[in-house]
Formats: sequence, structure tokens, C-alpha cells
Amino acid sequence: MLIIGIAGGTGSGKTTVVNKIIKSLPAGEVAVLPQDSYYKDSSHIPPEDRSKINFDEPAAIEWSLLVDQLAQLKEGKNIEMPTYSYLTCTRQEATVTVEPRDVVIVEGILVLNDPVLRNMMDVKVFVDADADDRLIRVIARDCVERGRTPMAVINRYQDVLKPMHSMYIEPSKRFADLIVPQGGNNIVAINLLTDYIEARLRKANREHQL
Repeated sequence: MLIIGIAGGTGSGKTTVVNKIIKSLPAGEVAVLPQDSYYKDSSHIPPEDRSKINFDEPAAIEWSLLVDQLAQLKEGKNIEMPTYSYLTCTRQEATVTVEPRDVVIVEGILVLNDPVLRNMMDVKVFVDADADDRLIRVIARDCVERGRTPMAVINRYQDVLKPMHSMYIEPSKRFADLIVPQGGNNIVAINLLTDYIEARLRKANREHQL
């Protein structure tokens, strides 16, 4: 099993990179564990206070569960991945069954911050993008998917996203084996990454056949 960590700022193009990797490999070879699925449950917090939760700091993530489930996949076991609603800021009752695959991608803004998780990764990638481009994508996404107003998104960007990016996300770049500038638009870097993944898989298959 090849475990790949893909980090980068909010709106940097991580999902685009992940999707291009998945499309480049045979169907069913990749499982994805999004960091967002592992946000701590906030159902015990009054609804009016949930909007104040800082989702961009490591303390918001249940790292122990993510690490445990990744370890189970590595052992060849199925897992029940949690689901999280940004609309209610709560963990949902429904889970998603994830089966072990040749490639497991752990994706999220903070996935290179946790040392235990980081040490489980075979390849660590940081998707980089211009701050203005990221802000534009965040406004478009949050207004459509999370029901926020443009001004609310901009205020949150200034108050939370920007300082947390400087404090936690940008520094994690130093742990990356590969930095992808220009986000999901960098076809050359993505092709290099997918070629490397395919080469690793071919080598593993040959060793398995011996």
C-alpha cells in the first residue's frame, strides 16, 4: 500500500490534484481519506456558537481516529469513515465504508502537521497557490456549498484563514517531498507525481510476484 499525503491552503487546488491522480490510475486503485471527515463532533455546542469554531487549527481534528483508521487500512481491514456536515458543524450518523486499496490518499489543509500521521506517509505533497487565487475559490465554494455570504467569507478569511495559514499550513510545506506550484493547474508536476506513483505500484507488483 502506497500512502500519499496531500496538503495545502484552503482553495489551493488539492481536490483537483487528487482527482487527476485518481483519473490517471486504474479504477478502484485509490482510496481517499479527507481530513474534513475527521473534524471533532460539535453537537454538544449550542448552534449559535458553532460558527465560531476554528476549523483551520490542528486541535479541530480527531487525529487519533484518522491515524487508527489508516493503520487498519494498512492491515487490510475495511473502515467506517465518519462524515461531517459543514452546514450544522456536527459529525453525522452515517459513515462511509472504505476498503483497502493499493493507493491511499490522505488529503487536507493540515495533514502534514501531525507527526504520527506524517510518518505513515510514503509521499508527502504540498499544493501551493497564490493567496488571491485561493481567496476567490474559497468565496465561490463557501457561498454555494456552505450557504455563507461573500462578506462573511471575506471576514472569516481575514480573521481565521489567513492567520492560521501562516501559523500552521505554510510552515508544513517544509515536510513535503514535492511542492506543486500553481495548484491544480500545474500539469507537469501532477504528471510527475502520477508517473512516480505508477512506478512504485509496478515495483510493488513485481516484488509481490517473486
